[in-house]
Amino acid sequence: MASVASGGGSLLGSLKRFDAYPKTMEDFRIKTCGGATITIISGAIMIALFVAELQFFLGVSIKEKLLMDTTRSELLDIYLDVTFQHLPCDHISVDAMDVSGGQQVDVDHDIKKRRLKADGTRINEEKVEELGNSTVALVLDPNRCESCYGAETADTKCCNTCEEVRVAYRLRGWGLESLAAFEQCKREGLAKALTDMKDEQCNVQGRLRVSKVSGNFHISPGKSFQQSHAHVHDLKLLQQFPLNLTHTINSLSFGEFVPTQTNPLDNHTFVAAELNAMRQYYVQIVPMRYQKINEEIVLSNQYSVTHHHKAIDLNKAARGEQSGLPGMFVTYDISPLMVEVIEHRRSFTHFLTGVCAIVGGVFTVAGIIDSFVYNSYRAFQKKLELGKVN
Repeated sequence: MASVASGGGSLLGSLKRFDAYPKTMEDFRIKTCGGATITIISGAIMIALFVAELQFFLGVSIKEKLLMDTTRSELLDIYLDVTFQHLPCDHISVDAMDVSGGQQVDVDHDIKKRRLKADGTRINEEKVEELGNSTVALVLDPNRCESCYGAETADTKCCNTCEEVRVAYRLRGWGLESLAAFEQCKREGLAKALTDMKDEQCNVQGRLRVSKVSGNFHISPGKSFQQSHAHVHDLKLLQQFPLNLTHTINSLSFGEFVPTQTNPLDNHTFVAAELNAMRQYYVQIVPMRYQKINEEIVLSNQYSVTHHHKAIDLNKAARGEQSGLPGMFVTYDISPLMVEVIEHRRSFTHFLTGVCAIVGGVFTVAGIIDSFVYNSYRAFQKKLELGKVN
């Protein structure tokens, strides 16, 4: 029995040699006010760093990488919200076109034009109506056939509304200088309404869905239409009105919103120093694939932009001496690369490693500072006792 006990004692004695944390007796420990102060400060620092590390662990981290875009066959959604401070809604049209030949002329689906007073308040809160859609008190013969004023074609013999007269003139390639000459427009009150609306603002809001290729969209004065494979805006009717293209882009995004997305043109205001200004925005789009923490995937885009503007002389433009139209033009190009953004959480082992590094690091640095303060104090005290310090 004695030999077994002796063997166990020697084993424990051998094990004690591996102790990296030797202890000193309580009687040989010296506690100082400086050490207590450093301990309190280092404890507070450790708690603060632990809370920060815990918040970082519980939060979502972002990982990004670059890869080739393979989603070219999909469509591109453009979400816009633009306010024109000096153009009525009936004066402007929204158009989109791309390099593949696709064109959307005078877009009205998924696009709303909200009429605003000069102070920015809504004119009609319940429904956005186009000019001239108000009911007419006169009882008209449903079988009537009114004149198109010389713009009749083999397919269009009758023009019973002002809009039909305008369409017939556009098909002929003729411009309308005044609506007062047409009985249909006078009956519907359009001639007077155009003058009454001159001080209104217009908010254009909605979505354009285009092919995912390079192209442009623009919001410009005048009714737009296709004529002889050319995109045309009829500005004759608006020559009597000053065309001030001052506008504010409340928001402009390409694709769905994602948390890390920033849109450079949001809340951007252009103040036109001259009439008939052409404001051009050149946008470089980078597709983005965003994977949320719940593994939901959102396809969106981020973009950068540069801009330029110039004044258009309508008379020179009509004679072909100057290119361009008044309006807001957004020309976009799409990068062949895609940014993939992945949300993820840090692993628990990473968090544990960080906590250990905080505790160990603060404890070690605090020990070094305490040792320096204590030894400095002792050295000063010895000099004081020897009379070397006055």
